Parts: sequence; structure tokens; C-alpha cells
Amino acid sequence: MRTADWRDYALLDASSGERLERWGDILLIRPDPQIIWETPRRDPRWGQAHARYVRSKSGGGHWEQFQKLPPVWEISWQGLTFRLKAMGFKHTGLFPEQAVNWQFAMEKIAARKAQTGQAPKVLNLFGYTGAATLACLKAGAEVCHVDASRGMVQWAKENAQKSGLSDRPVRWLVDDCGKFVKREQRRGHVYDALIMDPPSYGRGPGGEVWKLEEQLYPLLETCLPILSERPLFFLLNSYTTGLSPAVMAYLLETVLKQRWDVSVTADEIGLPVESSGLSLPCGSTAIAEF
Repeated sequence: MRTADWRDYALLDASSGERLERWGDILLIRPDPQIIWETPRRDPRWGQAHARYVRSKSGGGHWEQFQKLPPVWEISWQGLTFRLKAMGFKHTGLFPEQAVNWQFAMEKIAARKAQTGQAPKVLNLFGYTGAATLACLKAGAEVCHVDASRGMVQWAKENAQKSGLSDRPVRWLVDDCGKFVKREQRRGHVYDALIMDPPSYGRGPGGEVWKLEEQLYPLLETCLPILSERPLFFLLNSYTTGLSPAVMAYLLETVLKQRWDVSVTADEIGLPVESSGLSLPCGSTAIAEF
């Protein structure tokens, strides 16, 4: 289990299908189906939350506010600033457990740049609101950020501006990730590192349907020719139930061994729970280091 280090975020407690979280000064209660234990809720902050996300039996859900919840607020991590919102489907626009992967990418990029004097080129596919992109930019990379949602790309740009990174070498693209990678092949463009966090299901800007179990392996194969001769890393993350770290490692290693003798490590990533000292798993990551 690889866990992230935060000051502005904390998973305070987890019990009976819900998380109690601190996002800066805002306390939220959000559902999590894997929290099947029913430990006592002794933390008084359960009763001080600003809002709770309540799922609907017919699908979706809504935020139930107990205190005035700002429409937008900010938290920081290692000098990066992220704008947050109470969104539909319980999200805030940030997955704090990913900080462990941002830290890994920053260290690898900084080391390569110190070694070569060149800015590594990073492709971030399914880039969402740009946290990984910002981390790579801060470490000295050139980044191409791709997401199918225009709103998410705009949000990522706002995060970059808030983090003082607007002048860094970055391309913000609203595009279908699979189609973009094929075009990069034809253009002969290559990247030193790839970051990929694909959803279980989604639609591209032109209505393209994405189903992870059907399209992940072909997409990984399509990425093979756009890796440079001296790649730095390939980071694959997933929240899809049933896609275990071992399966992700097998997928990534099978594809990359067509070109390199590479080994892949994979593990759950998670968040430490303050009340118990244990870690709550929050997804899986497979990483190839070259």
C-alpha cells in the first residue's frame, strides 16, 4: 500500500459506508462502498460537517448542506494550488491519494533534467483537472495534457494559473485520447513519460464511447510507438473495480516488453485514516521504470 502525504487534506475517519474528510477548512462526508466496517464514530467532527453526499436509490445523488458550503475553495500541496467544488457523483475535482504518484513523477523528472539538462516530455492522458500535469510542470517537464471534457481542461488551466505555472511549456487539448495518440504516431511525436488514468466508462468530445475492459489494452499498444528511445516511466492508474494491481502490471509489462526489457511494479494506493492509523485503499497503480 502506497499512501500520500498531505497537510491540507485528511481522511479523519471511515465507518459504515462513509468517509469523514477535511479539505482545507471544509469538512465533507462522502460515501464509499468498500467501507463495510461499522466502527464507533467517536470523532465529534462527524457532527460538524459542512455537507454530506447522499446517494439516490435511482442513481446519482445530491449534496445535503449543514453549513454554508462555498461554491469554490482551494487547497495546496507542495506549492501547487487546486480549486475544489462540490460536484455531482460525490466528487470535488481532486483525488488526494494520487499525491503519491505526483511525488514519484516529480522526482523522476527532476532527476532526468538534472542529468541531461533537457526538459522531459510528458503526455498526460485522461488528465482531468490537471494535478499530475501541474506536478510534472513544476518539476521541469514539458507536458501535453489531454482530456475529453472541455470543462475539465478549463479547470486544469485555472489550477495552473493559481499555481503560478501558466507560463510553463504545456499544451491543453480537448480530445479523444485514443484518436490523439494515433495522430501523434502519424506525426512522429514521442514522449519520455506517459501518465494514464482512464475511466471505467466515458465519452469523447465527439461522442466516442470508452469502455475500459475493451479498449485499455489496444490503447496501451497504440502508445508504444510514441515513447522515446530513452523513456523515463509509464504510469497507469485505475479505479475500476476488478482491475487488480497484478492485472494492470501484466497488461503494462506485456505491452512494453515488445520493445524493452522492463519490469513493472504495481500496488494499491490509499489514504491513511487518522482515527485508526490504518490505510484505506483508493485505487491501483502500475508503474514501469526504464
